[in-house]
Amino acid sequence: MGSAENAEQTAPEVESKPLASSSVFSMFGGGAKKEKKEEDEDRGDVSGSAKAQREAAAAAKGDDEDQAPESDDVNFEPVHKLTEKVETVTHEESEEQVFSMRCKMFRFVQETREWKERGTGPLRLLKHKENGKTRLVMRRDKTLKVCANHYITPDMKIAPMSTSDRAWLWNVAADVSEGEPEAITVSARLANAENAQLFKEAWLKAQKENEILFGKEEEAEEGETLVAEEETEADEKKTEEPATTS
Repeated sequence: MGSAENAEQTAPEVESKPLASSSVFSMFGGGAKKEKKEEDEDRGDVSGSAKAQREAAAAAKGDDEDQAPESDDVNFEPVHKLTEKVETVTHEESEEQVFSMRCKMFRFVQETREWKERGTGPLRLLKHKENGKTRLVMRRDKTLKVCANHYITPDMKIAPMSTSDRAWLWNVAADVSEGEPEAITVSARLANAENAQLFKEAWLKAQKENEILFGKEEEAEEGETLVAEEETEADEKKTEEPATTS
């Protein structure tokens, strides 16, 4: 035991040395890799790769080149100027509205013996500002197409529909809603019986006023015809008289 302890005490101290030098690590890339990583950190490479940074910079530069340069001289002229007003002629410019009420209009078809719908919209009575005559005009909603256009003449008669207390019918000798004068039978159905009564009163009032105006026109026409006949008779008598000899 004593010899062993003496051997341990007399054993020379051995200095600790590294098993491999830094050159050995450099053979396997260890040392160079650590130095490269430190260099990247010093450069502020937060993307993890200098190559990725270069590619991102190149892409950003390409986007800038693709953008069109701004110019203050670009000006586009409109094809159609919407500020110009287009006047619409309705042939109602010389008339004033004396009555208006929404209704649904029907026309009686003789061939099939049934009522056919003409349209829905405002039924109006228009009075001419010069001659004072009143006509009935109705246009369809949205399209504004005319579905009734005629004077309320003295020979017309308005009558209630047997199937409804809010509808009236009458015969028209010359309706021009389709262009050419046409004899038709029409009916108008109002919202309720009260509106139907108001329409009848306005219709009869217009007919009475037109009767006076149409009567004056007939008298004037008869007077002109009588004068023309008298002038013709006078000319005939002059022709029949023998010529006097000197």
